[in-house]
Parts: sequence; structure tokens; C-alpha cells
Amino acid sequence: MITVLASSWALLFGILLLLVGNGLQGTLLGVRGGIEGFDAGTMAFVMSAYYVGFLLGAWRATALIARVGHVRVFAALASLIAAAFLIYAAAPNPWVWIAMRALVGFAFSGVYVVAESWLNDAATNETRGKALSLYMIVQMLGIISAQFLLNLASPADYTLFVIMSVLVSLGVTPILLTTGNAPAYRTTQPMSLGELFRISPLGCVGTFLLGGVYAAIFGMASVYGTVVGMSVAEISAFVAAIYAGGLAFQFPVGWLSDRMDRRKLILALTVGGAAITLGGAAFASDYAVVIGLGFVIGGVANPLYSLIIAYTNDFLAPSDMAAASGGLLFINGTGAMLGPFLIGFLLTRFGAWGFFGYVGGLYALMGAYAAWRMTRRAAPEETAAPYTAVLSTASPVALELSRGVAVERGDALKSSEPAPDPAERTEEPVS
Repeated sequence: MITVLASSWALLFGILLLLVGNGLQGTLLGVRGGIEGFDAGTMAFVMSAYYVGFLLGAWRATALIARVGHVRVFAALASLIAAAFLIYAAAPNPWVWIAMRALVGFAFSGVYVVAESWLNDAATNETRGKALSLYMIVQMLGIISAQFLLNLASPADYTLFVIMSVLVSLGVTPILLTTGNAPAYRTTQPMSLGELFRISPLGCVGTFLLGGVYAAIFGMASVYGTVVGMSVAEISAFVAAIYAGGLAFQFPVGWLSDRMDRRKLILALTVGGAAITLGGAAFASDYAVVIGLGFVIGGVANPLYSLIIAYTNDFLAPSDMAAASGGLLFINGTGAMLGPFLIGFLLTRFGAWGFFGYVGGLYALMGAYAAWRMTRRAAPEETAAPYTAVLSTASPVALELSRGVAVERGDALKSSEPAPDPAERTEEPVS
């Protein structure tokens, strides 16, 4: 791990600053929107626009990189992000915010592709798994730390927007100054959604519903805090608790995933998440309960994405995993794009209960579908590859990287298993 950090510290530090800026963006807009008088329905359009841009960026990033190269794409997109952050403050208008959120989503999608390509290129077969783990940890720490920057200045003025813009600009500098030759970028055409659904219905439905959960807790959590009258400090702590839960639960869930039927683990997580979220909603007037709910909700949602990808991979040949991951990325993004509209309506209609009822309801639906699928198909005889942690913000490059790491780990585990003793074999009678 130290070796990986020593060789890639500039890249990881740059990514950390970029994620601090992006993590502050969503929370700050939710708070500032309330100050400007935007209702939850209006903010739903604003938050949804990010995922529209993100999906478009995942589709077009390849063409941009092929045309002008990694370095120019990275610098240009980072400049657009820095400019958009300032425009938020200069023009607090819903239509301007929607356009800027879509632009930021598009740009960050491309930035992730380039950064992850550099990370993949800098890693070796021996260090790739550690590099991916460090990358995920850096992302989560960046987003968590961003929430506390919200308390440095009033969301009503320019200061926090300037800080976001400066962080993105500073994040680009160490990456551009230290990376070597630009890596070759290759991507796999996604598997058709119909074929992907036939291979893993639970993977597709679960990923779609999980996208709806992400839209609520990562896009609309600050809007919820504003609607129920939380202070800025309380909102920042609530959103930080969501991401902290995601970081804390990731590795225990991964450990269990490689040691039990993954469908049972999906069922346990979603049913447990639904019960705690829906039960806790009755006590949402207690801020300590809200913090605990945020921790649990994030702790369930983040590992589930990696778990569902790992479960889907159990039914695929290694050569098909990258294509399937691209399809799951699109399905997840679609769910995240549609989710804010429903949560915006529920927040307007039911307040605090609408937020937690929405998240708990999606967990319950996912659990019910997982239970039904367990009656329709037997569990795979063995896992295709070990669980590898990856965030929902990952680009196709990171999904391909995680797939490679998982396959390599699976091959290593298989090769380390002792061969059966021929003397212990028994002949089966021929019927």
C-alpha cells in the first residue's frame, strides 16, 4: 500500500481535491436553493440534471479522448467545472442551475475516465487492487471532508462557491504536472440491456432501484435538511454521516460477500435497511436518530452497488464482465436521474417522512424482489470472482479495472487451492 501511495500520491491528492469540490457542490446547492426560495420540486430538476450529464459524459468521453487526447480533455473539463461552480453563485436561477449541473455531471464523468485511466496505467498487476482500494478511500474521504467546509462561510454569499472552484483548479495541477505519457484508452461496448436482464434480472432491477436511492441520499439529502429546518452545521453532519456509513460498511460487506450466497446478503442488507429506515422515520424529529439513520442508509447503499456487480458477474464469463458493467452503470444512472422527481414530490407532500419513506420503500422493494428471485433460480455453484469495492460514481474505466482485479484475485485463490489427492478418488458406478 505504501508503494502504491508513493508512486501515485500526486494523482490521488488531485482526485481528493476534485472530490472535495464535487462533494461540497451537491450539499451547498441544496442549502442555497432553500435560501433562494426554490421548493423541493424545483431542486429535484436541479439534482437530476447532474445524472443526465453524467450519463452523457460516460457515452461521449471516449470520442473526446480519441479526438484530442487525455491531457486536453482533462484540463478542458476541469476548467468547465471551475467556471460552472462560480456561475451557480452569479446566477441563482433554476434554469441556470439545471444547465450547470448537467454540464458539471458531463465534465466530471470525463474527468473520472481520464483520472482512472492514469491510475490504471500507473499500477502493475501486483498493485492494481491496492490502487483501486486507495482510490475508493480517497474519494470517500474527499466527499466526507467536503461537508465540513460548508461551515466555513455563509451559503448565501460567494465564498463557498469560490472555494469549490479553487479546489477543482488546484486538484488539476498535481495531476497534469506529474503524470507521464497518456495511457491508451480502450472501452468495451455495453451488453444489450435485454441480454443483461436475461442473465441477471436481480442485477438489473437492484441496480435501477439503487440508483433511486443514490439520487435521494447523495442528491437530495441536503434538500431534505433544508425542508425540515436543519441548520447548516446539522445538514453537513447528516450528509457526512451518510458517506461515513458507506465507507465503514464497504469492507465488512465485501468480506461476507465472498463467504455466503450473495442473494442472501442482498436480502439481509435491504430488509435490514428498510426496517431501520422506516422504523426510524417515526423518530426523525430527534436529530441524533437522523444522524444514525443517515449512517445506516449510506452503509447499506454504497456496498450494495459493488455487491450487485459481483453477483451479476457470477453468471458471466470474465470476457463479458466489462460489457455487463457498462450496462449496469447505465441502469444505475437512469434510476438516479429519475429518483429526484419522486423524492421531491414526497418531500413537498409529506416532509421528513417522505424522505425516509422513499429510501426505506426502495430498500423494501429490492429485498422483496431478491426474495422472489431466490425462488426462481438456484444460487451459482461458485462465485466467478471476489467482491471488489467500487463507487457508483465510477466510470467504465474503474469498472473495467475492478473487474480485472476481481478476476485476478479469483484466479489467485483457485491456484492456491491444493489439488485433490488422486488416492482419495472413488470411481462412480456407470449406470
